[in-house]
Amino acid sequence: MGLIRRNKKGSDTILQNSDKWELMSDSGQVVRSDIDFTQMEVPKIASENLQETADDVVPNFDDSKASIPVESDSKKVRKPWIKRFDAYIMKKFLGTFIFAILVLLAIVIVFDINEKLDAMLTAPLQDTVFKYFLNFLPYFANQFAPLFVFITVIFFTSKLADHSEIIAMMSSGISFKRLMVPYLVSASIIAAGTLVLALYVIPPANVKRIEYTNRWVKNKRVDFGDNIQLQVKPGVMAYIARYDNTTKRGYRFTMEEFDGNRLVSRITADNVTYDTLGRWKLNEYSIRKFDGLKETLRRGSLIDTMLDVEPRDFLISKNDQEMLTSPELRHYINKQKARGVANLQQFELEYEKRFAMTAAAFILTVIGLSLSSRKVRGGMGVNIGIGLLLSFSYILFMTVTQTFALSGYTSPRLAMWIPNIIYTIIAIFLYHRASQ
Repeated sequence: MGLIRRNKKGSDTILQNSDKWELMSDSGQVVRSDIDFTQMEVPKIASENLQETADDVVPNFDDSKASIPVESDSKKVRKPWIKRFDAYIMKKFLGTFIFAILVLLAIVIVFDINEKLDAMLTAPLQDTVFKYFLNFLPYFANQFAPLFVFITVIFFTSKLADHSEIIAMMSSGISFKRLMVPYLVSASIIAAGTLVLALYVIPPANVKRIEYTNRWVKNKRVDFGDNIQLQVKPGVMAYIARYDNTTKRGYRFTMEEFDGNRLVSRITADNVTYDTLGRWKLNEYSIRKFDGLKETLRRGSLIDTMLDVEPRDFLISKNDQEMLTSPELRHYINKQKARGVANLQQFELEYEKRFAMTAAAFILTVIGLSLSSRKVRGGMGVNIGIGLLLSFSYILFMTVTQTFALSGYTSPRLAMWIPNIIYTIIAIFLYHRASQ
């Protein structure tokens, strides 16, 4: 048995404002068709009966103890700190960068072996692998990491644009500014890695690499010096006529101490010897002290002195700046400047270069994304060509400004940051153009 509402005759629609219902049997026959619920009397239930019914359903209910269940923090669904879109871009960025670096290193190994084949056949294989290549490859990769960041961004972004993925991202509501976020995060990861390597890891590794090349390829180490004059400390000047680093011995040593313009003492020795403890031994020495017109003379055959001078302070080789960590490099530059030593441009350039190349990763990332985010006629080959052209122009700017610094026309800091300043202006222009 069942109740259905009466329909309009010959139609499946229900009569408007119809309160007539029909009683149907299980077989579908109408048993009664004049049921009108509006005319039926609903028996009234006393309020006390309602309370008794509620007590039967929920006995002894105390509303003061009622509480709404609150989901604990541990069961809350937390949003991931990185979105799928960001992870996709970062995976493409970092994966392409690592692949490009590995391909570059494979090519470099082939050319480097071909260039130094005679030396590598002479040197022990263990030294070639562990002393040279194990330290040379990180050094080379770190030197050109910012430029390969640029090429990487252009390559995989052009590929995304060619497959209309950039258009799909923009159509979904992602702005160009938001698109830049995973790029800059990836560039930050690479920049932080290269900075740590450049400041602290690569310099100690360069010691072994340069030692190998000086021994087996070409010796660029400076082992001899003539007419060496430097300031030991304020008011104290030292002079060595000739120094041989292979024997750690110097000849015709003189050290003079001044009080203003007045000579206070003068020490001379036929020869001096430097030991690994940082001591200078004076052989056949004489010490003269002056007090007005009075002079005191003392002679001897051997005396030890603790001079704050090392052979590397006056025997400067071509690649010495690459073997010092950044704190050591800063300390060395300040110490040499205090002594009045000139020709420190190479050390200052190396110090500034480590920071300037790190900042270049961010600048070149913005330029790369701004150039390659749009699909262009001719495919991604055009974007890659533009990227290579800008990369070579960046290297050219860097080389020219370094030459100016070495010649004394500009400071090393300005020389290393001029390319970044110019390319920052280019990056701002391209960013505003691409975001419109």
